[in-house]
Amino acid sequence: MKKINKIEPVFSVLTEKKKVAVYARVSRNTERLAHSVSAQVSYYSTLIRSNPKWEYAGVYADCGTTGTLISKRSEFQRMLSDCEAGKIDIILTKSISRFARNTVDLLEAVRHLKALGIEVRFEKEHINSLSEDGELMLSLLASFAQEESRSISENVKWGIRKRFESAEIGAANKHIFGYQYDEKEKKYIVIPKEAEVVRWMFDMYRKGISLRNIAKAMNESGARTVRGCLFTECAVKLMIDNEIYAGDIRRQKYFVEDPITKKKVLNRGQLPQYYIENCHEAILDRRTWAEIQEEKKRREAGKNPIYPFTGKIKCGICGHSFTRKKGSVKGKIYVDWICRAKKEPGITCTSRNFTDFQLRQISADIMGLEEFDEAEFKRQIEKMVVMKDGSMEYFFKGGGVKRWREE
Repeated sequence: MKKINKIEPVFSVLTEKKKVAVYARVSRNTERLAHSVSAQVSYYSTLIRSNPKWEYAGVYADCGTTGTLISKRSEFQRMLSDCEAGKIDIILTKSISRFARNTVDLLEAVRHLKALGIEVRFEKEHINSLSEDGELMLSLLASFAQEESRSISENVKWGIRKRFESAEIGAANKHIFGYQYDEKEKKYIVIPKEAEVVRWMFDMYRKGISLRNIAKAMNESGARTVRGCLFTECAVKLMIDNEIYAGDIRRQKYFVEDPITKKKVLNRGQLPQYYIENCHEAILDRRTWAEIQEEKKRREAGKNPIYPFTGKIKCGICGHSFTRKKGSVKGKIYVDWICRAKKEPGITCTSRNFTDFQLRQISADIMGLEEFDEAEFKRQIEKMVVMKDGSMEYFFKGGGVKRWREE
């Protein structure tokens, strides 16, 4: 007869201590909230050290950062790295909203830690991430936290718009070239030295000088942006369009589309804007500002017309778009399409040039037409890419690709 002996498991008397860390977060970097973080850290540090089975593994605290985006929190990212390095076994935190307000980010982080065998304890909700119903409860409560974040965001936006309606200026940018915001006066104050550069810039623009040459002249004079960088065409354009130099301010040019992603978008009429006149000292008088607006209209009206191939042709070598170049030789007009890089100083590109006549013929052949049809071209062709060997690929809007190669 078989004899079975049961062998009981042998437990070591010396059990390894669990490495326990603390995570804390506040959304704004103020003295009151800093005290809140300090109180959390002190409480949990005492709690960990009073438990003989625990070993203190440090504190991770993010101050003045949003809870909706984990990627923006440096201390949270450092904590995850230490978890992956095996430095932490348990994480203590006050509540789900302190850990994350974005449901997706929260569950991804908790699942990642769970796979590493790391436990997260949420004191307020009494949830342990390694328990059987832990993830279900986290999903439900995190959804509430996310909606709470949306609600707070809407309330904040409502308050901001009410301040706009009552002509409260506030200040998004403390230093705009030519101005410095005064916290006591609650308005922008002119910086005389920078104001002279601003007037010179607008005077050049009024005289018809291009944005590129204006930027070049300002850089050569030693002028720099508020961040100490060289002026570019884009920077000059933004200054030309800014009504602040006329003593006015337009509010809500941009707005946060989604409180979770924090993505800012240009306000193209989705929300009301608020134009506040004569709210600070102007660098330009009203007459000059009116002349600038007329010059802008003149330049807008004189913009280059759009041709069938405009924005359609890409260089397969350097990635630039092709541009139209018109010229004449011995009285004969010619039109070529060349890589834009060939016009930029210091950049060389060996891509092939095409005449406008060639492109029309090639495009007609690719589309199976006897002659070029602009409407049909726009309907069928998504883009064209000029390859290194001089051939060209046509990408159709329906998804197909055809290659042209010179015989």
